[in-house]
Amino acid sequence: MKKFFFLLLLPLGLWAQNPSEWIKENYTKHAYRIPMQDGTRLFTHVYIPKDASADHPYPMLMQRTCYSVAPYKADEYPARLGPSELMMHEKYIFVYQDVRGRWMSEGTWTNMTPNHPGNGPGIAPDESSDTYDTIEWLIKNVPFNNGRVGQWGGSYPGFYTTAGTIDAHPALKASSPQAPISDFFFDDFHHNGALTQAYLFTFPVFGKQHDGPTPSSWYDDQLIPKYTRDGYQFHMELGPLKNMQKYYKDNFYWQEIVNHPNYDEFWQKRNILPHLKNITPAVMVVGGWFDAEDLYGPLNTYKSIRRQNPGKKYNSIVMGPFDHGGWSRERGHTMHTSVYFGDSIATFYQKNIEAKFFRHFLKEAGDGKTGLPEAYMFDTGAKKWGEFAQWPPKEAEKLKFYLAENGKLSTSSPAAAGSSEFVSDPMKPVPYTEDLTTTMGFTARNYMSEDQRFAARRPDVLVFETDVLDKDITLGGEILAKLKVSTSQSDADWVVKLIDVYPPDEPDNAYMPYKNITLSNYHQMVRSEIMRGRFRNSFEKPEPFVPNAKTDVNFALQDVYHTFRKGHRIQIQVQSTWFPLFDRNPQKYVDNIYKADESDFVKALHKVFNDSVIEVDVIK
Repeated sequence: MKKFFFLLLLPLGLWAQNPSEWIKENYTKHAYRIPMQDGTRLFTHVYIPKDASADHPYPMLMQRTCYSVAPYKADEYPARLGPSELMMHEKYIFVYQDVRGRWMSEGTWTNMTPNHPGNGPGIAPDESSDTYDTIEWLIKNVPFNNGRVGQWGGSYPGFYTTAGTIDAHPALKASSPQAPISDFFFDDFHHNGALTQAYLFTFPVFGKQHDGPTPSSWYDDQLIPKYTRDGYQFHMELGPLKNMQKYYKDNFYWQEIVNHPNYDEFWQKRNILPHLKNITPAVMVVGGWFDAEDLYGPLNTYKSIRRQNPGKKYNSIVMGPFDHGGWSRERGHTMHTSVYFGDSIATFYQKNIEAKFFRHFLKEAGDGKTGLPEAYMFDTGAKKWGEFAQWPPKEAEKLKFYLAENGKLSTSSPAAAGSSEFVSDPMKPVPYTEDLTTTMGFTARNYMSEDQRFAARRPDVLVFETDVLDKDITLGGEILAKLKVSTSQSDADWVVKLIDVYPPDEPDNAYMPYKNITLSNYHQMVRSEIMRGRFRNSFEKPEPFVPNAKTDVNFALQDVYHTFRKGHRIQIQVQSTWFPLFDRNPQKYVDNIYKADESDFVKALHKVFNDSVIEVDVIK
């Protein structure tokens, strides 16, 4: 969600001069208002290499964004162009465009613009048609272009990149949706229907229309005053979500969420995945295994294109050991919280994967023979890249782990019925992190690999663990939680976390960022997900639990590629609150949780039966 492509950490020593000055010396900047089919004009910056000519044309590489194409003054230049410094120096014609209703563009803004199949007269405009119209104008009006266009973007611009592949302009040859949003009911603002409450501070950015083209932010008056740095306390004092009305009564996106608590037509038509058919550009989807904002998007964008375009020549995916957009900036030592993966991994990606992809399709033969695998995936346990012909790998085998009542995580089915239980109290919810300094930001970023010891030691978190592994085991592919549960009340959420427990003698790495953390017995989060129990049978038609009745709750965690090393343990944690990352379930069924009263929040006794299964893909 963050505008990470404009907030970059440049590698030390790269620039002998101010980067903006280098760009000014090597590129000319042009500003255009490009007309769409309905007459709406979209503000667009075009940066043309100064050595471009009829004999030396360049391809165009475009990013469409809702986060501003600043700087807007004619004599001011950005600190970087393109996906990387490498590609900026290789030179392309770089195009940046404000989408409808944002910043200097005309029109009305909507979140996750619904797609209308086809482009042309009589079809309502959408992000696909706006991309098509923009490319058509660029090809005809920008001098010294070679007739080929690429598109990239991360987070929301990743969504716009995905949309551009639908009913694509024939000049669009290569697209790289990076951390793309695909469906706000399952990524970013919700996970399986549970509200990402940690996003509450973001709503002004996405829920207020501007009065017309502007180079300045227009939503600052809706920003929530922050009287504390303790997000857990802030959100507890906020109380039920109905109290957000005092902040966002005029925020149209908050009102849409409140009025559409289920996966109804409003959300369904904003899901871009079903529209990914007849995709003609080469596609390289990019994501980070520790992206707390958009992990569902890249995995499901790649899979949807593969499933809905049989025989497509070029559809690929890259997943690295990164947080949101981490591949676009080099930090030297590649870390996520306390876990060290190696050095200069972002640079490796930029040089050997990203630049290679765009160079091949925009400057070279473009025949698909890039030398890159379909799936370039980083093993976050073995800490090395793996190459696969598809994802999940064909060779992966299913393995079931049972949640035994004695706390064991076993591959053997139970001999007799049993269960584990805990009391869930929404007035004392399980924190999602111990690091309070991260709980009042724009979005949560660090929890995806954080130490989970604090949660394992709570009475309202169930822990299931293998014996110490006598050999490596590599999980590579999908994870499915098949829970058998009951609750004494009529509603419940279910959180499942997959954790790598390090051995007691695990040495600290040389770059430990937190003095209070040691890797001895570190409980590394590998993957986690929440399921709003009311949606267990249908996201469109929720239903309460029958109190104390054994009930199936099945849901997918996002994919993983992680080797659990010899001497480690595999652990599963199960809990019902995860706060304030996600909103609290009252545990008393109400039709709309966004309108629940304080009195609706009640304690409940939850049980997890020992025939519950965590099903994983194993690569041998």
